[in-house]
Amino acid sequence: LRVGAEFLAHIGKHTVVYSSNPTWGNHSLVFLSAGFSTYKSYRYWDAAKKALDFDGLMEDLRNAPANSVILLHACAHNPTGVDPTQDQWKQIADLIEERGLFPFFDSAYQGFASGDLDRDAWAVRYFDSRGFEMVCAQSFAKNFGLYNERVGNLTFVAKDRAVIEPVRSQITLLVRANYSNPPNHGARIVGTVLNNPALTEQWKGHIKTMADRIISMRHGLRERLEKMETPGTWNHITDQIGMFSFTGLGPLAVDKLIAEHHIYLLKGGRINMCGLNTGNIDYV
Repeated sequence: LRVGAEFLAHIGKHTVVYSSNPTWGNHSLVFLSAGFSTYKSYRYWDAAKKALDFDGLMEDLRNAPANSVILLHACAHNPTGVDPTQDQWKQIADLIEERGLFPFFDSAYQGFASGDLDRDAWAVRYFDSRGFEMVCAQSFAKNFGLYNERVGNLTFVAKDRAVIEPVRSQITLLVRANYSNPPNHGARIVGTVLNNPALTEQWKGHIKTMADRIISMRHGLRERLEKMETPGTWNHITDQIGMFSFTGLGPLAVDKLIAEHHIYLLKGGRINMCGLNTGNIDYV
């Protein structure tokens, strides 16, 4: 993510980046530290409806200056757990093309949205099929369980094959100045698995198992909240996907859960669904 941002800022001369509101807390720091002068956000979460604010998203992108970089979550949006539908992705692509914007996909949770790697890559592949020049930063920290290895993949899509080697050369220089040489252990693990068909299929099965467990916990939490007649509506918990859920709880409720019950959420009400299991879901 950082290397891609540095390339766009220093080589591509992009100055403005837009990310969803809310987004991963480190996005602003990464892009501003990489050399972008302006960090803005486009509307994404409708707190009242507990759903995607698609009209607000489209309006903000329509007003973005040409050549702005638009940071998009490939799937399993962090922190809301709400993704655009395929039809909405098509409309987003139309608008980005019309306005002359530059798409930058952050793919941190492939496999955790649906349990299917191909389905979770749909948006990125659709943009590619449309002929967009774009960047995709892919993390293997979650879907390979390699949190401490910080291993990932940076993909540049260009219309002209002649730019491939110059881009590769500039990326190499940026990496050399940044951390000189990347660690090898995590990359070797990923490379070994993806280059062995049997291991790849086993890995896909493990991802499906993890995704199904998260989905099961979502249904279990909603079922218990509704059975207890907890005030409010809770269908958004099962409507959302991926590792995280925006519960809709406010700061006071979050503070009470933390202080009195030792149930830990972020101040904005985001809960990590992976922290739920059959042993603690009734307590939560």
